[in-house]
Amino acid sequence: MKTVQEKYKEEVTPAMRKRFGYSHAMAVPRIMKVVVNVGTGRVGRDKGGDEEVVKYLSAITGQRPLPCVARTSVASFKTRQGQVIGHKVTLRGKRMYDFLERLVAAAIPRTRDFRGLDPKAVDQGGALTIGIREHTIFPETIGEDTRFVFGLETTVNTNAKTREEALALFRLLGFPLKKE
Repeated sequence: MKTVQEKYKEEVTPAMRKRFGYSHAMAVPRIMKVVVNVGTGRVGRDKGGDEEVVKYLSAITGQRPLPCVARTSVASFKTRQGQVIGHKVTLRGKRMYDFLERLVAAAIPRTRDFRGLDPKAVDQGGALTIGIREHTIFPETIGEDTRFVFGLETTVNTNAKTREEALALFRLLGFPLKKE
């Protein structure tokens, strides 16, 4: 089975050049980065919850997450300025392709009642945002005792100029998008 990077070079680039009429291979849109973020919320307030989120997010992405702090205090959310309210990881290069491989091939199909990703999740800038309700769908978390189940958001950023180009790129790469 081909990796996402091999599939892009061998299948996606020629198909996109033919469909959109690009003059050379470097004009074809490609995935630039993947950003995975988690809002800790209630989990972060529990004893040891923040460390567990960091542990699982590190295992899932292969990279240590960066803590995100609150810019202002909000009393209704019980947050104070400077308090850690989430974690994020920006993936590029080999780690990005490895994560996409696991996301498309293993994690997304394991989602409960999955019928495909909504094409409306792709914005005008060519970024696909996927909300994942449970981190336990990733193969790295199988067989471990999980005290907390947390959701995460994954944004796949491309350099596509239009939404149609981005949708074609994601479909050719094997992302399970619904038919429009």
